Amino acid sequence: MIRNNYTRDNLAEVLRSHDINPTHQRIEIAHAVFARDGHLSADQILALVNGRASQTSKATVYNTLNLFLEKHLIREVIVDPSKVFYDPNTEPHHHFYNVDTGELTDIDARNIRVTGLPPLPRGMATEGVDIIVRIRSATA
Repeated sequence: MIRNNYTRDNLAEVLRSHDINPTHQRIEIAHAVFARDGHLSADQILALVNGRASQTSKATVYNTLNLFLEKHLIREVIVDPSKVFYDPNTEPHHHFYNVDTGELTDIDARNIRVTGLPPLPRGMATEGVDIIVRIRSATA
């Protein structure tokens, strides 16, 4: 999905176009995800949504994010087993993960070449390759 200036009104239409019923909570969650650049965790999304005086539960946020994943509106980026980010950029790309700050930033897929992959098991096809380059301050 190409990022634009999303409003709650046009996000309702985006959700409808992906066969998602645009409830108030889903629109607020979509706004938290799409109205800014960056990669957010479910807890960060929950804080943004509830910062608007909403009473959205953590379960609702996770269920909605899973629905968005299922409908290919977002990508899930797992930087380690305890850190999952949700990425509104569904175009092919990779990531830098700053272990000092917890920041995740995009790397253009055209800048990376992957070679030497082993043969796939019989009957399998490659769905994609996700690369996360973990970085930290060189002075630490």
